[in-house]
Amino acid sequence: MGTLENLAAWQYSREFRKRISSLVKTFPIEEKYRLSDQLIRASRSSVANIAEGYGRFHYQESIQFCRQARGSLIECSEHLYCALDEKYISVEVFNELKDQLSHCIKVINGYIIFLKSQKLGEMDTFSDQDLEYGDNIPPST
Repeated sequence: MGTLENLAAWQYSREFRKRISSLVKTFPIEEKYRLSDQLIRASRSSVANIAEGYGRFHYQESIQFCRQARGSLIECSEHLYCALDEKYISVEVFNELKDQLSHCIKVINGYIIFLKSQKLGEMDTFSDQDLEYGDNIPPST
């Protein structure tokens, strides 16, 4: 059995969280308890939900926590749009973060599909790369 630290969804989300933590330190001080706080909370929530779901040892609960993690990342996306609109970040930084965020979501989606397949006993039909990135995986029935 693997560990949380080996889980790609957790690793990528953790890297995104660290990037957000650094980014908000550049925001104006008046955003400390507004946009900065919201971005920090949402990015931390995504990683924490993946961890909590991993520790549940029940496929359906793990899937639900991954869905919550994905929702927190989508929330981060909105906050990044706000940061862009308020000119706290450049278009280049915004695009880099959106790409990183999109990759996190893709990996979480792949992990959800993996968990569903485990639940249904269909694990042998997927490759490791499919599971990591969520590509080329047929929908579960």
